[in-house]
Amino acid sequence: MNPTSTKNFDVIVLGAGSIGAPTAYYLAKKGLKVLVLESVPSVGQGSNKRAIGGIRATHSDPAKISLCLRSIEIFSTFKEEFGDDIEWDRCGYAFVAYREREEQTLKNLLVTQKSFGLNIDWLDAAAFREIIPDINPEGLLGGTFSPDDGSASPLLTNHAYYTHAQSLGVEFHFCEPVRKMQLEHGKIVSLTTDLDTYSAGVVVNCAGAWAAEVGKLAGVDLPVRPDSHEAAITEPVARFLGPMIVDIRPAPGSTNYYFYQHITGQIIFCITPAPNAWGFDTRETSAFLPMVSKRMIEVMPRLKNLRVRRTWRGLYPMTPDGFPIFGWAPGVSNFLLGVGLCGQGFMLGPSGGELLARQATGSLTDQDQMILTYVSPDRAFEGQELLK
Repeated sequence: MNPTSTKNFDVIVLGAGSIGAPTAYYLAKKGLKVLVLESVPSVGQGSNKRAIGGIRATHSDPAKISLCLRSIEIFSTFKEEFGDDIEWDRCGYAFVAYREREEQTLKNLLVTQKSFGLNIDWLDAAAFREIIPDINPEGLLGGTFSPDDGSASPLLTNHAYYTHAQSLGVEFHFCEPVRKMQLEHGKIVSLTTDLDTYSAGVVVNCAGAWAAEVGKLAGVDLPVRPDSHEAAITEPVARFLGPMIVDIRPAPGSTNYYFYQHITGQIIFCITPAPNAWGFDTRETSAFLPMVSKRMIEVMPRLKNLRVRRTWRGLYPMTPDGFPIFGWAPGVSNFLLGVGLCGQGFMLGPSGGELLARQATGSLTDQDQMILTYVSPDRAFEGQELLK
C-alpha cells in the first residue's frame, strides 16, 4: 500500500509497552493529540508481558529512588484513581546478606536511600527471620527491608493505561512499525510505516529492547542492548511468603536472583545471567531452572516441594551503567527518549511516563532537573547501578 497524505499529531509515541502506554496517557491528559505506533499485535505484547511484576524504590541512586517512589504512589492508589484492580500488593522487598561483603554493601547504601525518602532499615538475623520465618538461618547475617515496595500485574496495569489513554483520544496503531524517519535541519519531520506517513511536533522513543533500532532511523546511536533473562512461575499455594527476596551474591552462571509470592499464591522468580545473554533470543534454556532452583532452595528450603508450571525468557534493554535514559536525543531537537530501562520498565513506567510528558510540554520541576542529571542521554555512562 502506498503512503497517503501525511497525518499530523502533537506527539507520536513509538511503543505501547511498560513505558509507552503510560507516556501516551499522561501526554493525552495534558490535552495533546497523541498517536502510538507499535509493531506487535496488541498492547504490552513485547517485554511487558514477560515482566514478573516487582515494584521497588530500593535502588542505589537518587534518580531511580525518586522515580520509583512516585511510581509506588501511583500503583498503590491505582484502583482509587482509575477504578482498575491491578493486583497491587504492598509486600515489601528484602535484600538478604549471608556474607560480610553483601552486608556492607547494603548498609552503605542506606545513607543515600534514607536521604531520598526511602522507608528502609537494616535488620539483624533475628529480626529478619521475624519478617521471613522460612529463610535459611544458617550463616544469615540479616538484610535490608523496605515495607512500602510491592508488586502488581504488568498485564492488567498496561491494559488499564491503554484503555484510559484511548478514552482521552489516543490512537493506537498495532502491527505498524516505523520504517523510515525523514529529518530536516536536525528535526524529524515525518515518519513512514508500511501503511501511512505521519508527522508530529515531538516523537518519543519508548521501544524497549528495540530502542536502538528505532534510534538508528533518526541517525541516533543509542547505547541500549537487549539482554535475555529467564523467569518462571510455580503452582499456587496458600500464602506463606511476604516480601520479594533478593540475593545479590554472584554464583557460577548468574549474579543476583529474586523471588516472591504473588497475591494469587504462585511463586514467581527470575535470575540475572552471567555473562550477559546479549541479543533478541527469547527461547527458554535447559540451564535456567536447575541453576535458579538450587540457589532458591538454599535460601528457603521450603520451596523444594513446589511444582514449576512455566518458564519464559524476556529482554532487558540494558545501558552501560545500568541506569535508564530520559531526555532529548543529541542532534535531533524533537526526538525524546524513554529508553534503556534495564528490565525495570514496569516499575519505572508510570513515573517515567509523567516525566516524559512534562519534558514534551516544557513543564519540568526542580526534582525533574535533579533526576535528569543522572539519566540524561549525554551523560558519560560511568559507574554502575549497585542493585540491578
